[in-house]
Amino acid sequence: MLCRICKREACVALKSHNTAFCSDCFLQFFSRQVERGIEKEGLLTRDDKILVALSGGKDSLSLMLELSRQGYAVTGFHLDLGIPNSSEKAREAVQAVCEKEKLPLVVESLATHDLAIPDVAAHIRRPICSACGTIKRYFFNRKAVELGMTVLATGHNLDDEVARLLSNTLRWDKSYLASQGPNLPAENGFVRKVKPLWRLTEFEIANYAFLQGIHNVYTTCPYSHGASFSVLKGLMQRLEEKMPGRKIDFYQGFLERGRPHFTANKETPPITPCPACSCPSSAEGLCSVCRMKQKIQEEKARCASATQ
Repeated sequence: MLCRICKREACVALKSHNTAFCSDCFLQFFSRQVERGIEKEGLLTRDDKILVALSGGKDSLSLMLELSRQGYAVTGFHLDLGIPNSSEKAREAVQAVCEKEKLPLVVESLATHDLAIPDVAAHIRRPICSACGTIKRYFFNRKAVELGMTVLATGHNLDDEVARLLSNTLRWDKSYLASQGPNLPAENGFVRKVKPLWRLTEFEIANYAFLQGIHNVYTTCPYSHGASFSVLKGLMQRLEEKMPGRKIDFYQGFLERGRPHFTANKETPPITPCPACSCPSSAEGLCSVCRMKQKIQEEKARCASATQ
């Protein structure tokens, strides 16, 4: 198989685009897809100060590298989740890439806030993936505000967005459908959040990471077994194999023709500062993260007193 652009031997075949590329032309294709995604949805400007949420996986590290190569002002932020045999490797991967590419990095640990994910799983009666997502979004936004960033960028890709769209559609969750998209505006204490990789699949990002020599973490989160999100991703991938290009058509069709119907009737709950941490919250009293922290501290104190 030959590269569509230069006619050299191809190394990456993309059924959804009915094409193939050599390594150099694929990297150019990848960059153009990021540029098109940013331009189409108005995600970033050269004046933006961008905080990139870095998990240690291929998506966020590829995003950080590509945005820096395109001349954007980026700072990485890694949140250490405190998961044994996983978080240490993720932190090392993030630090290695940022050190190699000379990119600024900020690291914060959930353990210092009594919110390490194993403690959350042990003491909070709530699906762990939901609780973890809430905690990460809280710290990402808080750090962006603290550092004076104008935008928060995450490595969500097309597969992530399509699976989330399918989940929200199956439930007809109007509030989530109204706010789903690669560009979430700043409001009520939340910085603007963007997803510049929304046009690219996991397969395409994996090839980019490999060709760029990015050594990311491959370990699966020990708490993710049986997560419905993975099931939906699998369903859409099987559809894509039978009907190449269906994922991007589905997602772009929603952005252009579906989302406007939900945003027109969007109901936003009142947002007020949490009395404990001052972060924006839609809850009455303490925000959900402060409530989790309080619950964990109470449970640990109760267990300690019971053993005395």
